[in-house]
Formats: sequence, structure tokens, C-alpha cells
Amino acid sequence: MAGYAIAPGATQITTLLYTATGTALCAASANSFNQWIEIPYDAQMSRTRNRPLARHALSPNHALAFGIGSGVAGVSILCTLVNPLTAALGIANIGLYAGVYTAMKRLTIANTWVGAVVGAIPPLMGWAAAAGSLDAGAWVLGGIMFAWQFPHFNSLAYTLRADYSKAGYRMMSVTHPRLNARVSLRYALLMFPLCAALPWLGITDWWFLVDSSAINGYLAFCAVKFWQRPEARHSRRLFFSSIAHLPILLILIMAHKLLNDRRKA
Repeated sequence: MAGYAIAPGATQITTLLYTATGTALCAASANSFNQWIEIPYDAQMSRTRNRPLARHALSPNHALAFGIGSGVAGVSILCTLVNPLTAALGIANIGLYAGVYTAMKRLTIANTWVGAVVGAIPPLMGWAAAAGSLDAGAWVLGGIMFAWQFPHFNSLAYTLRADYSKAGYRMMSVTHPRLNARVSLRYALLMFPLCAALPWLGITDWWFLVDSSAINGYLAFCAVKFWQRPEARHSRRLFFSSIAHLPILLILIMAHKLLNDRRKA
């Protein structure tokens, strides 16, 4: 719950636990609906054919009931024990993922941008839970999560493009492989100004700009290689670098926020 830790204002362990539980239940709901809708397509892909619904280890009715139940429980916890704004973001997350992104995957490559919005919502939920509002810092943090998903997902999608094509998904890696690599690079480079906005807003100290530029630089380097030569070895390197990149970046944000807060005290 990096958004909760990075947001200004007093924080309480109980509120953090309620937020984490409610957010997890909303995510479980969205994923349940997604898998319920995509049963015939998941069965065609090697990456997803072992999911419980695809291999008939769970009935569709049970999955649907779990999706509804976890969604209602998650939103209720957030609304009653956290605040209505966080609950509204939870509803938006479920609706966008299950109702918009899932359908768009078979229609247009724009699905990737919608999916990135979905991934950017959880840190906004954490911020809203701590601060009760969405300040400029919340949108920058959400922007970081939004941008990070393109080098992360596009590199993975390139490796799995045969699977996506078999299932009929309209992914950039399938229909526009060069665009897929360009978009990965574009958003990897966007990480630099987004991270620079955090010290400018007073959320971290200015030393964060040095640390973040180092890890953003390596992500950008991997994205450049993938853009120059879109092939499996470069896509894998970009994918694995993105996996390491995000937790390191979030830890750095929290550490430099702590240092900045101590300096101001």
C-alpha cells in the first residue's frame, strides 16, 4: 500500500489494514469477473489454460458468486471503515477491469491504455484512504504506475504474442509490433519527469531525483534495446528489469519522503 505510506497526513495501522483488505477484495472481484468472462479464451492460451475455470476445477456459477461477494464485501469495507472516495475508486477499478478492459481486449489495441488506468487506481486508493482526497501527489503517483505498465506489459505481451493471437486478442504486440516497442520506450522515458515531480511537490527530498534517475535510466536502456531490435531476448530483459524496477522505485519514494519529513520537522 505504497499510496497510503506516501500520502501526507496522519496514518493509522487499522485504517491501513481496512484499506488493504478492501482493495484486495476489489481486486479479487475484478479478476474473478475477468476469468468468468474469458473462460473459452483462457483455455486456448498456454499461460492461462491452467486457471481453475479453464480446466473446469471450479464452476462458472461459483466464480461469479465469489466475484459478486468479494466485490460487495470490499466496497462495503472501504465505504464504512475507510471513506467513500476510496470505495468509489474500488468500484471504478472493478468496473473498468471487468466491464471495459476485458471486452476491449478482443476489439482494439486501446485496451492496453485502459488496463494501465486500472493498474494506476490502487495507489490512488491508498492515497485517498490516508488523506481523504486526491491531491497533486496522488495523480503523480498514479501516473508513475500508469507509465510503468507499458514497458512491463508490452515486453511480456511480445513474448506471449503467439498465445494472444491464437485467442483472438487485439494486442499491440500482435497487430503493431513496432508500435508496441515504441510505446514501451515512450513511457519508460516518461518516468523521468514523473519522478522529478515528486521533489518539486515537496513529497520527497531532491536526492530522490538522483536515485530515481539511476533506476529509470536502466529501465530506459532496456526499452531502447527493445525498440531498436524487438526480439525475445530484449523483451525478456525489459520485462524482468521492470519487475525489479517498481518495488525499488516505491521503496526509494518512501525512504526519501521519510528523510524529507524529518528534515522539515
